Amino acid sequence: MNAVTAAAPPTAPRTAEPAILVSGLVKTFGRTRALDGLDLRVATGEVHGFLGPNGAGKSTTLRILLGLLRADTGTARLLGSDPWADAVALHRRLAYVPGDVELWPNLTGGEAIDLLARLRSGHSGARGGVDPRRRDELIERFGLDPTKKGRTYSKGNRQKVAIIAALASDAELLLLDEPTAGLDPLMEVVFQDVVLQAKEAGRTVLLSSHILAQVEKLCDRVSIIRLGRTVQSGSLGELRHLTRTTIEAETDGPLTGLAELPGVHGLRTEGGRVHFAVDGAHLDEAVRRLGTLGVRSLVSHPPTLEELMLRHYGDELPELAGLSGTGEDAAPAARGPAARGPVAQGPVAHGEASDGAAGDGTSADGSTARGDERGRA
Repeated sequence: MNAVTAAAPPTAPRTAEPAILVSGLVKTFGRTRALDGLDLRVATGEVHGFLGPNGAGKSTTLRILLGLLRADTGTARLLGSDPWADAVALHRRLAYVPGDVELWPNLTGGEAIDLLARLRSGHSGARGGVDPRRRDELIERFGLDPTKKGRTYSKGNRQKVAIIAALASDAELLLLDEPTAGLDPLMEVVFQDVVLQAKEAGRTVLLSSHILAQVEKLCDRVSIIRLGRTVQSGSLGELRHLTRTTIEAETDGPLTGLAELPGVHGLRTEGGRVHFAVDGAHLDEAVRRLGTLGVRSLVSHPPTLEELMLRHYGDELPELAGLSGTGEDAAPAARGPAARGPVAQGPVAHGEASDGAAGDGTSADGSTARGDERGRA
């Protein structure tokens, strides 16, 4: 089976302007404050995980970045431009995969992929269209039958159409909101592979996912949000340093002096074996102490991404159920084909709306692309 052809753009330097820069973003729906001063920085050329359970504000943030919602206050910059004022131009440079794709029922999967490319590139052939060879390779890798009508596709196959349309494009930025919902484990592996290839080609990816193992494998950095605010952001290594590592060791000598060390928690001993957790800031000291006891074996378990999430959501365990499946934010959301389906990948034509007035524009296929300030699309 052929490997997916790498895209042409070289990997962008980390010193480049951030692909996404959000500061102090606030969005309310009636009395619900969906975003409460959210900050987000995504470097050009990185895969960035965007994490939080249902209702944390992830989908609201993505809809603002797509120009489907307008923030109340705060600033958002996407590829150096305003996602609301410059939505048409930006949609030619990005691709979006939602978690609940809806397709045109009478178009085949292949026709839908090609239409999405035309919506994005317009009549100018501008950046954002689909590379036919890469499209065909992705169709093969994902096992999609492109001759079937959209109405016959399962949820997983609808997701494949949107994923292929996005990853076969030469869009600079990929916004992925639960993109693998409905895919089987084998297709998850294919997805991870092609996203890593997109990264190697210099693309920027913002990945919102409930599948924490997927985020751990793909992402250079992650941002964890809670109640509409970013509570932690950094590389997994940086975040792990802020929490505890589990140590299991077997020593020749008596297990003395460990309990008195700073940052040691839950110390348990059994014969010459010891088990404890240690804060990242004191890990070196604990390992040095073990070295003086004649270590025969030592196993360390760095905190998983799930444990990092529990650091911020441990007091709301039922809410963490949203991290094992899929779902939308609790806040009212932009609705309609442009919000739910891959049509949002295409250029957005819109009229500027006054406060409380509906925008009058539609996307290239005639479906509504912008909603009023209450969140309708």
